Amino acid sequence: MNESPIAITLPDGSPKRLPRGSSAADLAAAIGPGLARAAVAARVDGVLTDLSAALPDGAQVAIVTRSDEDPDALYVLRHSAAHALATAVRERYPGAGIGFGPPIDDGFYYDFEVPAPFTPEDLEEIERTMAEVAGADDPFERREVTRDEARALFADDPLKLERLDEIPEDEAISVYRNGPFLDLCRGPHAPRTGEIRHFRLLSAAGAYWRGDERRQMLQRIYGTAFYSREALEAYIARVEEARKRDHRKLGRELDLFSIQDEIGPGLVCWHPRGARVQLELRRWIEDLQEAHGYQFVYTPHISSEALFRRSGHLPNYAENMYPRMEDEDGEAFRVKPMNCPGHITIYAANPRSYRDLPVRLAEVANVYRNERSGTLHGLLRVRMLTMDDGHVFCTPEQIEDEIFICLELVDTVMTTLGLDYRFDLSTRPDGDKRIGGDEVWDVAEGALRDALERGGLEYKLDEGGGAFYGPKIDIKYKDAIGREWQGATIQLDFNLPERFELEYMGTDNKPHRPVMIHRAIFGTLERFTGVLIEHFAGAFPPWLAPVQVRVLPITDAHAAAAGDIRDRLAAEGLRVELDARSDTLGYRIRDGELQKVPYLLVVGDREIEAGTVAVRARGADRKQEVVPLADFVSRIRQRVETRSLKA
Repeated sequence: MNESPIAITLPDGSPKRLPRGSSAADLAAAIGPGLARAAVAARVDGVLTDLSAALPDGAQVAIVTRSDEDPDALYVLRHSAAHALATAVRERYPGAGIGFGPPIDDGFYYDFEVPAPFTPEDLEEIERTMAEVAGADDPFERREVTRDEARALFADDPLKLERLDEIPEDEAISVYRNGPFLDLCRGPHAPRTGEIRHFRLLSAAGAYWRGDERRQMLQRIYGTAFYSREALEAYIARVEEARKRDHRKLGRELDLFSIQDEIGPGLVCWHPRGARVQLELRRWIEDLQEAHGYQFVYTPHISSEALFRRSGHLPNYAENMYPRMEDEDGEAFRVKPMNCPGHITIYAANPRSYRDLPVRLAEVANVYRNERSGTLHGLLRVRMLTMDDGHVFCTPEQIEDEIFICLELVDTVMTTLGLDYRFDLSTRPDGDKRIGGDEVWDVAEGALRDALERGGLEYKLDEGGGAFYGPKIDIKYKDAIGREWQGATIQLDFNLPERFELEYMGTDNKPHRPVMIHRAIFGTLERFTGVLIEHFAGAFPPWLAPVQVRVLPITDAHAAAAGDIRDRLAAEGLRVELDARSDTLGYRIRDGELQKVPYLLVVGDREIEAGTVAVRARGADRKQEVVPLADFVSRIRQRVETRSLKA
């Protein structure tokens, strides 16, 4: 007796009937030979799946085809490329331990336990072997095994055995084989290694096993893969451009900041030029906030441990906090990881009426987070963070207006700096990673969603990405070479006002709970400055540049007049230097260009007699313009006052 066929629903809603036991590959072939040739995976009821997997009756199925624009297609390709990399490493280093090999946003990596770090020459050899693995066009074959079978298969690989022990008892255990290589893996993968045509190994670095500095150091190889050569080459060009813009490299060359072993990892020393950039950003955001009704406060860098227990930070954020300190009486203190508990105590210090609300508090403050050493990265991940923090205490009816004020601040900052941005709505984390009941989260998420939608703003949903005390709007922005960064965040919180029993007297002369909005526009000044260094490639716009003008006398005979010009510009409030060194004018001009000074003013006999300056504006391709000094002052003041991006 023939079994009845299964019913499949395609993305356009049309039905398809197939013999029972059919796979996604069979579905693609039934639709057409072109689709079958282009297919690399399938989405079955929204879950990314191997083409070879049998389809369940009643499933909704979409075939995933080769595409450098489809994240699912790239995920499958890069996951498969990671296995091809591991195959190549095992061929060249038969005793290598195999760690994790996931796809990531821009490629993939794999961790290996080997006797010595990989050299650039090693990567070249591994890449050649990886090309041979891809060229073999071996199938990726999946099978499910019992826990005992898996232990036998990976008996000589303690890293895999440790991972195996973490798989829940009720979860299926699957392994994948391609050619000689077998790995413990959930999948999915491309049908064959031959799909991996356009790839590149990028770098190698040390990485602690499981990200734990107490565990052994493994060697991580990073790579990327695309379906087309053009996409790969474009990505490599972006990587090279990113290396030129690396804020750590430019930070040294432009003398902006340093992170010194004597002080400690993740702790930034701002040099005078970098401190000037910080100062200008601080002044700007403080002025913007004050114009929007914020009041500035200052709170201690350490607080009673009981405060953070009440706020929920100790049970929910303890791994990112520094250990407790005790005074002579045994009272425990912590350095603050966030400013919100301090701002809450300021709100609670006085009785509040509905007439007082909203109360908008702001503080540009240092907070301290015990980031793992392996995650630290220049200015982008540090242990002392400077936050442009703000907290709004308002009535439920005021939420939408306050969210719009926050979004207006975001728009001003992003558009002034020429950054394209978008929104994510980040919802409640898993139950054990949040405080407050579902009914509170429903209201908070709904309020943020309503504000975005009534403002006509498009957004993506980030399920589970909220803070432990409330959902949030995350702002993601792109830099000059197309990389996306996490920027401002706006968080809505009904939970902390409840925990701290905050109140205001309502129109009914009864106490009510305020709603709390947490927001930071820059995020942290360290990270934001690091991104700006890379976005502008160190060539800050004139209003933000550490040095706006450098005056260059042609000879020593012109130094006194050049000094007078320097003094005139300084009196106008401009940041100006005099470079009267004995080096040649050409050398000094080149040095000014390397230091990315927006304006170089050359002063000689002709300029002194005419009351002019010869202006070399950054980016003007060595063109020189002779203008009256007063005209130059007027031009640069206009550029600075309007925060123009143009020199």
